[in-house]
Amino acid sequence: MTATKMVHVPYRGNYMPDLLAGQVQVVFAPIAQALPLIREGKLHALGVTTAQRAAALPDIPAIGEFLKGYDGFGWYGLGAPAKTPPEIIKKLSDATNDALTNPVVNERFSQLGIEPMPLTAAAFTKHIAQEVDKWAEVIKAQGIEVN
Repeated sequence: MTATKMVHVPYRGNYMPDLLAGQVQVVFAPIAQALPLIREGKLHALGVTTAQRAAALPDIPAIGEFLKGYDGFGWYGLGAPAKTPPEIIKKLSDATNDALTNPVVNERFSQLGIEPMPLTAAAFTKHIAQEVDKWAEVIKAQGIEVN
């Protein structure tokens, strides 16, 4: 969106030692991985890749504040085989959402810089479809090809 040119350096393992040693100048790291190093003063956070600031780093600007429409955050979710009965899907979804709204779980996630997104199965399916569409546009705009 900014026409910034960067060189992608693929790592098979942990890139953090090279970043801390100055061999790599910048990374897009999961907040849960970077947060302890930021808090210890070993890393300097330049921004978060979301539309709004992250609760764990309220003084760090969101890229979306400067670049309208930018929102690129990682997420995790639970899935089940396509033929799983609806009542089992509902039971799994309800249990997961109960855990994600539990104050003890939420406090631990907060310490890690993770912001839970409790969703119904239908809302999660919609979220996945939106993410596929969004990243397909990025791939097309950048001319990325799979070899």
